[in-house]
Amino acid sequence: MLAKGSYPWIISPALCAMILFAIYLYTQFSALFYLAVFFTLITVFFIIFFRDPIRDIKVCNNCLLSPADGKVIDIRGDTICIFMNIHNVHVNRAPFSGTIISVEHKNGTFLPAFSKDSWRNERTEILMRTAMGDIFVTQIAGTLVRRIVSYVKEGDEVIQGQRIGMIRFGSRVDVKVPDNFEITRKIGDRVLAGKSRIATAKDYSKE
Repeated sequence: MLAKGSYPWIISPALCAMILFAIYLYTQFSALFYLAVFFTLITVFFIIFFRDPIRDIKVCNNCLLSPADGKVIDIRGDTICIFMNIHNVHVNRAPFSGTIISVEHKNGTFLPAFSKDSWRNERTEILMRTAMGDIFVTQIAGTLVRRIVSYVKEGDEVIQGQRIGMIRFGSRVDVKVPDNFEITRKIGDRVLAGKSRIATAKDYSKE
């Protein structure tokens, strides 16, 4: 399965590759062959990059699930920061069930997403209201392409693990957890969107 909105990125280089191959077969001009191979490789790269695997999401009523695939690169008080490398799935998911209160896009700088100051980058801030408190999910763009795609809007009801958007190429997702949750991950941990638990309600943390 491919991510929503990814088809133009895949179809364009694929068409270029097919046209160049066709012209090469007619003209035998070797440069066209290498160009066709180049666009074929780009197509394959985009297919891999924009993959959106179907996942068996097990709803957890007392924990937050990771909104992103990647690596925990920082924990700042009640905020956990997850960096998505180029090889990770870049589709983001809701950490908990609730109502989308706001989706706000903000322009910013273009620092690498793994930088601790990348919170100043172009970003989309999503506020979710849940039965366990408000949750802030911030999608932060990196230096490449810098394009954040939202799948949700104000007023939408989402369930835990539902797709809420994607960030193209290197990027990061920050989650500010409610006060009644305890972060259960540490820096360096690898997590999967909709699968890995990143925080547990304090009343259940020792169970």
